[in-house]
Amino acid sequence: MTEPIPAITLLPPENPEQEGTWLQKNLHKWLDEQFIPEAVNQKIAERAAQIFVRQRMEGENDLGSLVLAIVTEMQAFDFSKSFYGEFAIANAVSDILLESLGIDNRCCGQ
Repeated sequence: MTEPIPAITLLPPENPEQEGTWLQKNLHKWLDEQFIPEAVNQKIAERAAQIFVRQRMEGENDLGSLVLAIVTEMQAFDFSKSFYGEFAIANAVSDILLESLGIDNRCCGQ
């Protein structure tokens, strides 16, 4: 029987605003590097970071729940001037956070 992938829980935030600033900067960099730099990338990174900070301030520490919140709330964002969508943004946030934790998630869920 296959074992479920264990949940990844972030430590409670000491400074959610600082986390948000860090995430915004890193997400914006990631967005610009994946395709071409676009003005909308800054707005996307700002919105995703806002969602992340609010969720963290409300006590959410589970990475999966944070990603779902970003997908859900980013659905209201106008992606018409972007190559991206809400799922790409949420996945990028997850990758950025996992990398910051030293977790390599690029192969096989290990």
